[in-house]
Amino acid sequence: MTITILWDVDGTLLLNGYTGGGELYHTAVERTVGRELHPPMPRTHGKPDGLILSEILAHFGYDDSWHERARAVLDELSIERAQAGDRRETAPGVVDALTAVAARGWHNALLTGNSLVRARVKLEGAGLGPEWFDWDRSFFGATARERSEITRAAREALPGETLVIIGDTPRDDEAAAAAGMPFIGVATGVFTVDDLRETGAALVVADLAQSLDAVLAAIEGL
Repeated sequence: MTITILWDVDGTLLLNGYTGGGELYHTAVERTVGRELHPPMPRTHGKPDGLILSEILAHFGYDDSWHERARAVLDELSIERAQAGDRRETAPGVVDALTAVAARGWHNALLTGNSLVRARVKLEGAGLGPEWFDWDRSFFGATARERSEITRAAREALPGETLVIIGDTPRDDEAAAAAGMPFIGVATGVFTVDDLRETGAALVVADLAQSLDAVLAAIEGL
């Protein structure tokens, strides 16, 4: 049986950034439409890029004909920020976890609300080059309006594999459940262990550094 671990990026593999979060989406839309927009919408966690951009555009009276351009601008801004030195840090225990997964013959892949470009920029900035992941088994949210679109796409593309979602928000759990996948929660984002225990998670841990053995055992048990 082929086992693929579908890792979320923000808050799971990487600690959430203190700059360029919700503000980056807002700036992308401003640059797309060519004017300042006030006030920015509150930052949200767990939504795919496609949905966030669509919500901002709609909030300021723009339809989805602007969406493709906004996506391209968001990618451009992410590259600009990385080149300017805005880098992320890996969450505790991530490198050991990725190494342990690969050592067992399982696949490390991504399932993220980010675009492919943004995911790679963030990961490479934190020292996780493309060699860490199976990109043919990875799925992205640049156009997704719901996170479940991404998990359903993964399930359809990899029908014979055991797929496990590892993420840090209740939205990861909801999306996993929509596609019939198990979810393992790690509280390295904005949600606490108690928050994530209110989901349908097969296991919730504070971080991968303290609980890697438990996470691996849970995956083996699936």
